[in-house]
Amino acid sequence: MSLKPKLFTLLQNRPEEFSPRRLLKDITSGLVVACIALPLSIALAIASGVTPEKGLVTAVIAGFLISLLGGSRVQIGGPTGAFVVIVYGIIEKFGLAGLLTATLMAGVILMLMGLLKFGAFIKFIPYPVTTGFTSGIALVLFSTQINDFFGLGLTNIPGDFFSKWQLYAHHISAIQWPTVGIGLLTLGIILVWPKKWKALPGSLVALVITTLIVKFAHLNVATITSTFGQVDGSLSMPHMPGVINLTVIRNLLPAAFTIAFLSGIESLLSAVVADGMIGKRHRSNMELVATGIANVASGLFGGLPATGAIARTAANIENGGRTPVAGMAHALFLLIMMLCLMKYIGLIPMTSLAALLFLVAYRMSDWRSFTALFKAPASDIAILLTTFTLTVVEDLVVAIEFGLVLAAVLFMKRMSDVYQITNEDDDIFDEVRRRDDIDTKIIAEHVTVYEINGPFFFGAAAKFLDTLENHKECKVLVLRMRSVPAIDATGYHALERMYNRCQKEGVQIVLSHVQKHVLSTLNQYRFIQKIGGESHVCKNIDAALKKAESLVNQQVH
Repeated sequence: MSLKPKLFTLLQNRPEEFSPRRLLKDITSGLVVACIALPLSIALAIASGVTPEKGLVTAVIAGFLISLLGGSRVQIGGPTGAFVVIVYGIIEKFGLAGLLTATLMAGVILMLMGLLKFGAFIKFIPYPVTTGFTSGIALVLFSTQINDFFGLGLTNIPGDFFSKWQLYAHHISAIQWPTVGIGLLTLGIILVWPKKWKALPGSLVALVITTLIVKFAHLNVATITSTFGQVDGSLSMPHMPGVINLTVIRNLLPAAFTIAFLSGIESLLSAVVADGMIGKRHRSNMELVATGIANVASGLFGGLPATGAIARTAANIENGGRTPVAGMAHALFLLIMMLCLMKYIGLIPMTSLAALLFLVAYRMSDWRSFTALFKAPASDIAILLTTFTLTVVEDLVVAIEFGLVLAAVLFMKRMSDVYQITNEDDDIFDEVRRRDDIDTKIIAEHVTVYEINGPFFFGAAAKFLDTLENHKECKVLVLRMRSVPAIDATGYHALERMYNRCQKEGVQIVLSHVQKHVLSTLNQYRFIQKIGGESHVCKNIDAALKKAESLVNQQVH
């Protein structure tokens, strides 16, 4: 069942979800998302070093297949900002044919990962690693757009981060103020438009307005056509990008694994976010298989690597999309736009696309999550900064390798520290009466008790969230933590997600027998204050159950 596309399951078991009214909402949502994806796909393609239509081809082909065959109801697939740096580097080293071949290979790797049921293993990647490389990619993406935003007119820009900024500094006097003005206007419209009008995406409105200004005011501002020549709006037939032999495979294998790894992580993260928004569950292994098929097809059609796009998926949900029909409709609307509007798309100013990518980079950086990790243990901060720094100054492959190795080493170090801690007397709490099981008779109605056993590190976080999926009719959730000697940033992130879910459902949280080292970490994150203060932290299970019962009575009365 886990390898059955969600669309097929819904058609078989929930045909009522495809009523005319429901389908109309999904199709309408698909149109809105297509309007968001159109400028974004073009901007991401240009930032990656390829022509604009490559981004649209990816959104059309991969977006349709990810929705048709995926394990999520609402996932929207296509090119994303996370791939810009990787794609640019692969093209520099191996050319466009090398990129397309690596994308094909990555698709096969993703399909194998899904068929071998590796979907759950990707969830075990430590949170500081994913935050570090995502924030690093965001900074690099931002730096690639300086030339177009300020109209510096530079060519042969170096790939090295510091060399790039040194070149910008040397040509600061070449700034074209009309170009900057159009870029700032784009930013202003994108930021202000949603506050006044939500019917049309701000990014699309900004590109239309700035394109018209540049065209009819005859401003000397670089456009897509002036930079790339006339762009092709047709969809070519699928074909192999070049000769594939053992030498080619060996040379491209690291790039293919990087694409597959990042595509898998981003797709599953997007699906998890979507699950939280609609209260459903995706099929991680089917999602990997579908993303693999989509990348193979994208490579054959001359497109870019594809994955689930968190921002577009969220927009789909917010606009009423609830079945895979919305994602398929989004791809078909994009195809129509691509075939009919490409000659007008060529008039879009490059600085406007750079402004759009500035905002993509800002949202990718998730600086709140980045700075919040500085409250975590020193080992998590070290993983975060190492991954972030290596992503910026080296590349993503090296960053992920070092991040995972460092996480494993520090995990072993922390485990040795835990053994030392558990041999010491913990006099912070009174002696509690030990019981292997909880007598269900003393648990009040609408109170659910879970016990976490062992260190709450990155390996346990995903399992914890999966276990908490079912607490129906629950008003108070008691977490028994007597056997949790330590917690890391990924473990806390799981707690935070659980808290957010409980808050939406009106469920209160009570903690039982929290050890002093864990309590110290939770206080650093101000988690205790979030759940209701120290009164929600009890010395033992008996006190916790009494507290839970009183909270239930308060809600009833």
